[in-house]
Amino acid sequence: MSKTSNYLALDLGAESGRGLLGRFDGERLELEEVHRFPNGPVRMLDTLYWDLPRLFEEMKIALRKAAAGGGELDGVGVDTWGVDFGLVGRGDTLLGNPVHYRDARTDGMLDAAFELVPRERIYQITGLQFLPFNTVYQLLAMAQANSPLLESAETLLMMPDLFHWLLTGRRAGERTDASTTQLLDPNSGAWSDELCRDLNIPRAILPELIEPGTDLGPIRQPLLDELGITRAIPVIAPATHDTASAVAAVPARSRSSSSASPSPPDWCYLSSGTWSLLGVEVTQPVITGDTMRYNFTNEGGVAGTTRLLKNIMGLWLVQESRRTWARAGREWSYEELTARAQVAPPFSALVDPDDASFLSPGDMPARLGAYCARTNQTLPSDEGAIVRCCLESLALKYRWAIERLEAMLGTTIKTIHVVGGGSKNTLLCQFTADACARPVHCGPIEATAIGNILMQALGRGRLASIAELREVVARSFPVTVYEPRDTAAWTEAAARFAPLVPR
Repeated sequence: MSKTSNYLALDLGAESGRGLLGRFDGERLELEEVHRFPNGPVRMLDTLYWDLPRLFEEMKIALRKAAAGGGELDGVGVDTWGVDFGLVGRGDTLLGNPVHYRDARTDGMLDAAFELVPRERIYQITGLQFLPFNTVYQLLAMAQANSPLLESAETLLMMPDLFHWLLTGRRAGERTDASTTQLLDPNSGAWSDELCRDLNIPRAILPELIEPGTDLGPIRQPLLDELGITRAIPVIAPATHDTASAVAAVPARSRSSSSASPSPPDWCYLSSGTWSLLGVEVTQPVITGDTMRYNFTNEGGVAGTTRLLKNIMGLWLVQESRRTWARAGREWSYEELTARAQVAPPFSALVDPDDASFLSPGDMPARLGAYCARTNQTLPSDEGAIVRCCLESLALKYRWAIERLEAMLGTTIKTIHVVGGGSKNTLLCQFTADACARPVHCGPIEATAIGNILMQALGRGRLASIAELREVVARSFPVTVYEPRDTAAWTEAAARFAPLVPR
């Protein structure tokens, strides 16, 4: 029997983080959650931050628990969301807490950037979706404010790279997360000197780029001593952007093609959680007038692939509505809200989940109501009906995105693979199948951590390819299939939804 390897995934999301221990025997992977902890923004004065010191303390707890669980750890790796970063100064000094992407400092920065570099040129270089919180606009805000932190910085490290630096002392930028900055040229594979120069962003702070699976070195000895760990533990960079790790763990089989003429993909992924990331895996960036017009993004994937996708606001609308109701004394679990949504009237109101008014934290039901007023609709006041509005609108936005992917690539998407925490929402999964008129394969739920762990295994030589990695996922974790039903009603709803999406 093959030796069992043990890998720890430190998987940090916008609402929670966890340490998941993976035991891999060469054929199957088993997961054990060793530690889970909450995450969220902290406001100090007028700025919204991530609580980096507390998050790192939670990661250390996960490490201690995993190391005490028996068996030598063969690797540990961190994945997080994209775009956010920390700055490191002289003498390995951390220059403040990282700022949260929903902070208001990037207000107006898209227009400010376009005054310096035309929108078309930024997209031509990066192929990245225009989102106001992209790293480049956060840096532009700092540059225009003459930030003393930016002046003192030696190295910019994206969030997962920052944690890897805290673990090992090495400063490096893993490529999949670097691709979310809108400063990386996906064709050349290098940072864009042109954009740094024209946007007055110091090029020298951008780190060396490394690939998923890179061995970053062992955990620092003082940290091992602090945790009471007696054995060296290597730190292996997975695909550190959480969506890239999740996509790596999609249990899909690509249709055969020659390397000279690869076939367009016939399946898409939907990484579902606070954000919904819907797209396809392609061999080269797709940077065209249509991908810019529809604001699709080209982000780094594993094994040299590109993730052509659309960022969609996701379950954030439901999460923030739930927080608003809880502050008013109306506490509902997600299960209770979903059950109420299931019996609510269908299609009472529809919204574009990506409307800018929904981005910041706050009273989401009021914002949904204001949106409906602007679009001559009436938002129901019942919590279940509001949640249904959000879920139906998400499913219709998925349909919109798939139709455009098919048109841009000249392919037919036959199957939707849903991974991540949102795959537990059975109502949304059925709505997605119905709206898109395609079977939806849901699972694994823990795709991000699975992709993290198995990319570590690939980096350590326990797996030979991404195809082999996906075979392990298919053998190890169940998938639930939702078949489309009542698609005619959803086609009528799609006709109502289409005018809501900016053209």
